[in-house]
Parts: sequence; structure tokens; C-alpha cells
Amino acid sequence: MIGHAAANAATDATTESNSFTDIRLSPTELRGSIALEHRQFFQTGSEGQKTAQPSLVLAPEWYWDIDGLWGEGESAFALSPFFRWDGMDDERTHGDIREALYLYYHDNWELRAGIGRVFWGVTESQHLVDVINQTDAVESVDGEDKLGQPMLQLSYFSDWGAVDAFVLPYFRERTFAGKDGRLSVPGVDPDKALYESSRKQQHMDVALRYSHSFSLGELSAWDVGISYFHGTNRDPYFVVVNDLTYPLILSMPDGSIRAGCASTVGDWLWKAEALRRWSWDDHTAFTGGFEYTFIGVGWGEEQHIWDVGVLAEYLYDSRGSDAPVVGQNDLFVGLRWVLNDIAGTEVLVGVSQDLDDSDSRTGRIEASSRFNDAWKWHLNAWFFEADDSHDPVYVYRRDEW
Repeated sequence: MIGHAAANAATDATTESNSFTDIRLSPTELRGSIALEHRQFFQTGSEGQKTAQPSLVLAPEWYWDIDGLWGEGESAFALSPFFRWDGMDDERTHGDIREALYLYYHDNWELRAGIGRVFWGVTESQHLVDVINQTDAVESVDGEDKLGQPMLQLSYFSDWGAVDAFVLPYFRERTFAGKDGRLSVPGVDPDKALYESSRKQQHMDVALRYSHSFSLGELSAWDVGISYFHGTNRDPYFVVVNDLTYPLILSMPDGSIRAGCASTVGDWLWKAEALRRWSWDDHTAFTGGFEYTFIGVGWGEEQHIWDVGVLAEYLYDSRGSDAPVVGQNDLFVGLRWVLNDIAGTEVLVGVSQDLDDSDSRTGRIEASSRFNDAWKWHLNAWFFEADDSHDPVYVYRRDEW
């Protein structure tokens, strides 16, 4: 057994192996984690779903260092399968190949071929720039978990920045909770997707990105990136077709330009993400704000070494109240508490408030720490409040956990 875990009874608790238990068989590395998770909801769901949701996660990882082609460069292979068994929702019981990548490096070039995941987001409340991978929505409500994406990626690195080109030959459909599961969208049948393109999931998507990290003076560091994507929209629309009484998932061709930047100026971290999308409903979206960190917070004779960060971000979507997403005119505020202890304890508390509707808001708590080198616990909690049935938050109003 590569890793091991135990459940911690809490609102939502996961204990899993931390930094994995490694089995090194040079030139290979085998590691992984096993996690036991429990979600406890405060009330039955809108469709009468149960309040207790246990699950088990297996996530092994294998890395193989391969000799370079023709004796030049370096090459490797990485494999990361994922499987979750869920005691409530058959749709959440699923497996995925998060990564199955061949990697080749030579001089300033890097080639990745297979199945992979790419993350570009810098803001805390949402990520507008992560366009390569589809969201694994049965895993969490924050969109952080992604499905593995078949891809061919070619990268070039230089002093003036990095350029990444992607060919994405297959579209992954978003996962959704089933009718018996929690955090589900009523009426959605994930097996009834419609496509604008006749090639459906075989449509060839492409993406290009430029990124650069640089400094302006001694106290200012910048990370910037801008990307172009053309292909099937990763965000599904919901429509009613003919006389069917349930909405279907509609995926349409999408062209978009996305940009993200993060700048560190002293104890300030400024972050922003933006997109301009040409699709079924052309629109612009923006998320930006800051995190200010009080370093070495303490009191009394024995000074503590805690770091306390204050976060604030504004979320905008030009579609206004017609936007099918949370964050069309919202303010996110949060507090990050880092204990700087051996266990690596961190706590994040945040609330997003709709500025157009004082009765619409979401909130979350995220906490984690280690027991030892092999064991780690996580605690997550969410609440949702909305009175307007047209508000995207409304469907989750009974899914606080």
C-alpha cells in the first residue's frame, strides 16, 4: 500500500498521506495517496438527498526518467490515475487519467504529449484563464479540480519569456452530480450533450500562450501571461430542446483571449485575470484584487511567527444578471492564516457577496495541517444563500456543508 488515511468527523474532512510515501526504484519514482473523505450536510437536499456523503479516493503517481533521444536532452514519462468511490452519488464514483505524459527536454525546448493538466490561474475567488482542461465538477464547487486533457504541448523558453503552443484533439465533457447526489443541478442529464460542431468531441482545439516573469526594481516582481484559445467552450450552456422537460448541455465553438498577472510589491500581492470571449454570448469578464500579508504577527513576551493575509477581489461579468455563473458583480473578501509551524497549518476564510442582491452570497473555510510526514488532514466548509430562483447560487441553497 503506497499511502494510507483515516477519516476525521467534521463538516467536510479528509485525511490523506502528505507529500506521499515514495518508493524509489531508480530511475523511477512511485508515490501516491489514499484519502477517506466525509461530507456532512446540514439539511436534506432540494430533491430529498441524504445528508451524509462518505467517499474514498485513490491517487497513485508514477514517474519514469528516460534517456534522451539520440543521447541529447532528457525525456521522462509521468502517469497519474485518479479514482473516487462515493457512497451516495453514482455519478461521483468515477475514475480519470489526470496525467499520462511523455516529456522531452532539449536546450530551450520542451515537448509534452499525452494527457495532462495545465493551471494558469492567479486569483483566489475564481480562475478565468484556466481554459485547457475541463472542470471535474463532481469533485468540488470551486472549479479547482480538472479532468485530464489529451494534448500536444510545445514550449520554448528564453530570457524574454516563454511561449506555449497546444493542440487539443479531444473534448472532455464536464462532470455533474447525479440526481441522488448533493450539489447537483436539477434536471441536468450529463449524458445528453449537444454540440455545435458536427465533429462533437473530436473537434480539434488549439491554444497559444506567452508568459514572462520579471522585476521592476528591488521590491517589485511580476508574472504575466496572455493566451488565445480556439475550440469548444469548456463552460456548458443549459437549454431546453423541443418538448424535453430537462435542460441539456450545449457546447459551442469558443474563441477567447485571456490574460493574467500577479505582482509582488513589498508585502502586497496584486492579482488579476481577464477574458474576452466570442461564443454564443460574447462577453468580457474580470477578477482582480490584492492580498496584503502581515508577517510575523505576535504579541506578548514570546512573539509568534504567524503570517496573516487580508484578501479582497472584485468579480465582474458583462452579461450581468443573465450570466450563468457566480461573480457577475461580486466582492470577495477573505483572511488567510499561516501558522508557519512544522505541521504546515493554514486556514483560509472567505465570503463572496453579490453587489446587486444583498441576499445572495457564498462562503467557505479551508484548513489543512500535517500529523506527520505520511498523514495530513483537510477541512472544507461551504455555505450558500440566495432567494432569487434565477440566481446560480439558488440551486445550492440547501447544500451547505
